[in-house]
Amino acid sequence: MFDKLMAAQGKAEEIKKRLDGISVFGEVEGGAIKVTATANKAITGISISDEFYEQADKEELEELLQAAVNKALAQADQVSAAEMQAATKEMLGGFGGLFGQ
Repeated sequence: MFDKLMAAQGKAEEIKKRLDGISVFGEVEGGAIKVTATANKAITGISISDEFYEQADKEELEELLQAAVNKALAQADQVSAAEMQAATKEMLGGFGGLFGQ
């Protein structure tokens, strides 16, 4: 049993490393503002087009930046959930009939 728990912990670390290597994106205004993050929800980049920046006011820029960040984080949630679901299914399969499966 202990070996299986250690294997599960190792698998969780493997998933975390894999999620760190997956990039997700959020963009608004046709790509005028782009946010890049990892599937572990670490923001790795923010890009604002010069054209948009020159014509946008502060409030509009803040609102749209927030929307782009939220889109990137929502995509990170989806990727992370899919990875965890696949790993959980694989790990539970390794526990045999312990959980009724």
